[in-house]
Amino acid sequence: MAGVRIVTDSACDLTDDEATSLGIEVVPLSIRFGSDEFEDRSELSAEAFYEKMDQRSELPETAAPSPGRFEAAFRRQAEAGADAVVCINLSSDLSATMAAAENAARAIGDDLEVRVVDSKSITAGLGTQVLLAAQRAADGASADEVVALVEDLRARTHVVGCLDTLENLKKGGRIGGAQAMLGSLLSIKPMIDISTGLVEEAGKHRTRKKSLEALREKVRSSGKVEHLAIMHGMAPDVDVMTKLLDEDGYDYRLGHIGAVIGSHGGPRVVGACWVDPA
Repeated sequence: MAGVRIVTDSACDLTDDEATSLGIEVVPLSIRFGSDEFEDRSELSAEAFYEKMDQRSELPETAAPSPGRFEAAFRRQAEAGADAVVCINLSSDLSATMAAAENAARAIGDDLEVRVVDSKSITAGLGTQVLLAAQRAADGASADEVVALVEDLRARTHVVGCLDTLENLKKGGRIGGAQAMLGSLLSIKPMIDISTGLVEEAGKHRTRKKSLEALREKVRSSGKVEHLAIMHGMAPDVDVMTKLLDEDGYDYRLGHIGAVIGSHGGPRVVGACWVDPA
């Protein structure tokens, strides 16, 4: 039997290799530029997304997967012999994706046990929870044990980002507690904290370099951190951030922020995601 299998959505920003190696199924959101719609990952890579965002006048928008897409994913796992599925989704405060997964779980009914869990996170914060859950499932953990792990990780997961602009967040309606920064859009490089699943202001700086240095200080001030990841939206200066962390002796995973989070974070976003020790 396949035991417990993990399903997530494309806001996790896992690579195809990371997902495939642990049997994780990634259900894609959709990205719209005006009347043109693309399925995340399969029809629009991270690289192609940022190129398109540079070329198009319209800001991109995102749409949650349909319940049917999740139901199809759950049924594929059942057909592969899964005893249960744990579906871990991006923060329900930022997207209707989790609601779609919950509707799909209800549609499955008694055919398969499906547990839907809110990560209260995005990008590598979500991705780390998914990876650790899949590793635990591969070791033979029950659905209850996998859910308990994710709920524990959720409380210890941090996501902090340096934006080059607030325009994408503003248009997408996800600006939340960072609303107060709108008045000085032209003169600041904003920092946001999404560690609770909501967007909150985390600082504002006059230059990009100071913003990245402040992000380094956020990591430093957390003391010992685990599963550190630096994620970016094709930022040409991401090496400034990685050099700062290299100086401090951190081990970290470096990856790209995909189209879902990039639609709201905007071009050149740089983020740090980590987990506090238990």
